[in-house]
Amino acid sequence: MNGNWLVRGRDGLLSVYLPSDGALLCRTECRPGGPWEAPRQVGGEQKLHPGPAIGQGPAGPAHLVVWRPTAPGESGLVHSTHFRPRHSVLDWTPVGHPERKGDRAGPPALAVDAEGRAHLFVRNGDGGVSLLAQKEKGGWEPWRDLKGHGVQGELAAVTGQSGRVELYAATPDAILHWRQEEPGTRPVLQEAAEVPATPGTLGALATSPRSTTLFYTDESGDLCAWRPGTEPVALLACAGPGPVSAIRCELDGHDCTLLAQRSAAGRVAFAAYPTEVESAGAWWTESGPSLPAGARVAVAEDGEGRVVAASLTEDGELRLARRKDEPGLALTAWQTV
Repeated sequence: MNGNWLVRGRDGLLSVYLPSDGALLCRTECRPGGPWEAPRQVGGEQKLHPGPAIGQGPAGPAHLVVWRPTAPGESGLVHSTHFRPRHSVLDWTPVGHPERKGDRAGPPALAVDAEGRAHLFVRNGDGGVSLLAQKEKGGWEPWRDLKGHGVQGELAAVTGQSGRVELYAATPDAILHWRQEEPGTRPVLQEAAEVPATPGTLGALATSPRSTTLFYTDESGDLCAWRPGTEPVALLACAGPGPVSAIRCELDGHDCTLLAQRSAAGRVAFAAYPTEVESAGAWWTESGPSLPAGARVAVAEDGEGRVVAASLTEDGELRLARRKDEPGLALTAWQTV
């Protein structure tokens, strides 16, 4: 899955999305901190390819996009919107292909702007990035070629605190960055960081009114942070493979960035540091039981403002831990839900 698979809805309820045998399932809390509903299938009975993209705007609905097979050797993208976690998700709606037809072009990525318009990004046949954006009053704009070259792995789409959409992509020798100059406009290729990033490790977070921060793994195995206009910074050695999950939260009265990643030993590893102050340093603390390979980790805040950590295995086992009401980042015991 590309994007935050652990999301909080307008009513404060947490939901998780999990692929399962050609479908996408959703689970939702019955009440904040309470029991969870059984998994429900999203969007109808259409058969789906693995690798959905998930995006959510400020306090808005979740948007979902995924490839589905349309003919032998061909696929198309479909979209759905989840307005209220405990209600049915809209049926999958076809939104096309950046090359009009063909097989899967690349993993999709989603970001939702301040007006609630979804922006769908996908690698195209030329190795660049194409965009499909929703109109303000419904429907979709035409596919747009955002240029770029040599793009590989998953894209990282993010909405800044300004409500403008940004995108990061890795190439063999650089990281590319697109940003909207004004709300509702096409994102423009801004600059490149001339550093290689490991494909499949990109994740972005809004960290100030003017900036977003990209987290990625470099060739030496360090977790790095980059804000366009600055030099990338090696933050600490990666806890394990894959991308990190990141949120901003208040810890002991300080605005902090909290990172979570499955460690090489299989447990959930956490690190926190003052937001945008990478020079303060960070270190990993592991928690919970060992997870199988392929398990995903996520962090979010629940409807009561508590940090919630989640792990999800490939067979759908969901475990949660919440921050205790005490200093630091002490968590409750992990529970299977």
